[in-house]
Amino acid sequence: MTASVPLQSLPLFVRLAGRPVILLGEGEAADAKRRLLDRAGADVVGEDAAASLAIVAIDDEDEALAAVARLKARGILVNAVDRSALCDFTLPAIVDRAPVLIAIGTSGVSAGLAAAVRQRLEAIVPADLGKLALALQAARGALRKRWPDMGERRRALATAMGVGGALDPLSPTHDVDAWLATPDSPPWKGGAGGGSAADARADSQLAYPPPTPPFQGGEQVAIRLTSTDPDDLTLRQARALASADRVYHSPDVPAAILDRARADAARHCAAMPADPGTGLSVAIEMAR
Repeated sequence: MTASVPLQSLPLFVRLAGRPVILLGEGEAADAKRRLLDRAGADVVGEDAAASLAIVAIDDEDEALAAVARLKARGILVNAVDRSALCDFTLPAIVDRAPVLIAIGTSGVSAGLAAAVRQRLEAIVPADLGKLALALQAARGALRKRWPDMGERRRALATAMGVGGALDPLSPTHDVDAWLATPDSPPWKGGAGGGSAADARADSQLAYPPPTPPFQGGEQVAIRLTSTDPDDLTLRQARALASADRVYHSPDVPAAILDRARADAARHCAAMPADPGTGLSVAIEMAR
């Protein structure tokens, strides 16, 4: 199996309200960073203050390098504007649909590319997407009552928020209460729309059809790959991986495919047992 490519950066959302952040430099770049920090509610301070994060927006190369060295010597994480090799963290382009926040980063390689992606997303993501997030937060109790098992609850939400689903994030309207009031439906029949050409194509590449719960205390999906390219995954295959509780795979399945599975899904380089347990288990093998 091909080794997984490590993340260059781990995306984190940091709450900075009331916390000190060092900002060094003057001019347009420093002003832009100050506006961003102010928007996050940070307390912008000078170099001598105690802080965990610092941004260096100094034009002069020697001065910037010296400042970065001093700050790092104190154990402070540093962002050096236009000097990605010196950065401990980078600041992404942002699409704000509070409380939904979409961050686009390139590990400092191309701020222009991140900005271009942000502009495309601004046109796609509904302005009121945050209302869906707040409605789901308000419905947590009802969700737990409807689906007491966490895995079932997660898969129900994944189905509802799939393409064309009742709570599709990119659709213009969302009614969480109406969705909760509808009868249960099989987890792999929503989202993309049952009976569509995409579903038919996807089903043809599954070792057996999508299950209807309950299935021996859990659900099982087997995927037989015809390509090593993750972009060739069908819609249903991608949805199964994204919702999996555990993934069983043969040694020749590429890491790029396994990386499409839910981040905290257990991964086993072994055949799926007869009874893998509750939740969704996905078995992947390359077609022979």
